[in-house]
Amino acid sequence: MGKIIAVIYSIVSYVLFFATALYLIGFVGDFIVPKTINSGLELSFIKAFLINLCLLSTFAVQHSLMARKSFKSWLTSFMNPAIERSTYVLLSSFALILLYWQWCPMKTVVWEVNNAIIYWIIMSVFILGWGLVFAATFMMNHFELTGLQQVYNHWSDKKTTQGIFKMSYMYKFVRHPLMLGFLIVFWATPYMTMGHFLFTVIMTFYILISVKYLEEKDLRKELGKAYERYQKEVPMLIPFTKKGERNRGEKTDQL
Repeated sequence: MGKIIAVIYSIVSYVLFFATALYLIGFVGDFIVPKTINSGLELSFIKAFLINLCLLSTFAVQHSLMARKSFKSWLTSFMNPAIERSTYVLLSSFALILLYWQWCPMKTVVWEVNNAIIYWIIMSVFILGWGLVFAATFMMNHFELTGLQQVYNHWSDKKTTQGIFKMSYMYKFVRHPLMLGFLIVFWATPYMTMGHFLFTVIMTFYILISVKYLEEKDLRKELGKAYERYQKEVPMLIPFTKKGERNRGEKTDQL
């Protein structure tokens, strides 16, 4: 019965994750979905700023804290390790849903593109950025990243092994193509409001800090000299800004 519950829990977590990820496309792109980054009742600047800052901080703290090895060890001391990743994914989805629900639009225009050609160039970059985001999850191990692999291994009585340190596809050019994809989609907009700008600036800051000082610190500690060489040879986020023989790769269990 425990295995069946774990499978159901993992599938529910994955479906919710996939739904919230798809919703994020419309939320940031300001189209299709009922509540976007620019829709809703506009409050005073200070009130909207503080509410949105709290929402973004909640997501950032949850996302970073639960990814730390020490937190995982604490969590799995009373939880089946097979569903640890699914729990991370589930709570990340809840943090995003809270952000969608309570986000306060700040409609002052920072920039607006009226030229049709430039508009569609920017929207093409936006679409390509999302393509990179989803492709990057498969360049690693999409099902391990989202918790399904661990539960399948538990169901099959297989041991879940550590992520393999390898370089493939975009990992030959940047160490974090997933984060590069997110930076592209957050900035690539023909219509930038103050609320969207706040979201983008804070998320950019969060990505840069968490990748450089949290995730890469963990990877250096776990993988040692191999990852240090990889850092020297392959740029973190901007392709073609480092030279050298690229024969190392990324650890697959990081988000």
